[in-house]
Amino acid sequence: MTLRISNVRKSYGDKDVLKDISFEVAAHEFVCILGHSGCGKSTLLNLTAGYIQPDSGSITVSGEAVTRPSRSRGVVFQDHSLFPWFKVIDNIAFGPEVQGLGKTEARKVAREYLKLIGLEEYENHYPSALSGGMKQRVGIARALAGKPDILLMDEPFGSLDILTRDTMRSELLRIWLQLRTMVLFVTHSISEAIHLADRIIVMKSGSVAGIFEVKMARPRHIQDGEFVRILTELEGLLTSLE
Repeated sequence: MTLRISNVRKSYGDKDVLKDISFEVAAHEFVCILGHSGCGKSTLLNLTAGYIQPDSGSITVSGEAVTRPSRSRGVVFQDHSLFPWFKVIDNIAFGPEVQGLGKTEARKVAREYLKLIGLEEYENHYPSALSGGMKQRVGIARALAGKPDILLMDEPFGSLDILTRDTMRSELLRIWLQLRTMVLFVTHSISEAIHLADRIIVMKSGSVAGIFEVKMARPRHIQDGEFVRILTELEGLLTSLE
């Protein structure tokens, strides 16, 4: 399976948000889209999700055009978007139920993902009783319970404090290493991108400014020389294009 983004352009009024964006993502690959606020990262993710359409160019998954949202592409936003009136178990079971599973079977699937995120004991809690990091874990589990081929993540840890963000990054890697779902992850944090990604696509002013492979073994540590080298190079690229 391959996600292919080819010569994609998107404008709002007279503002060019995306300018001739092209790259591919392979099955099981973790790719980060890195850039400053306003560079077009979230617009690109929304296009890939099928929520909006490009003005020109194409987005395909295994050769099939993306024209609408699909259960094959799960989405996790910065705001967890959990249903406050549903218990945790029912939030996660919602997708499988919509896809046609009966309530009992959907809850069975939901419990598998609750175990994956380590929150089995919270299945009967409402979202209001959870911490920010726990809500995001449930949000990830809800997206994964639909068994998507691609997981799209739009700065999912952006509203969390630094310590919780570090914990969630480790949790996401643990889950991804088990499932190996293709991930497209939007972030403005250089260190977060280096910690997570197989490749980093740097965006600036609606264009791809560079693509970096990260070949370091996981887990990665900011003190490592290669980590520092990549971080310095990315900082220089983003700064030089200001």
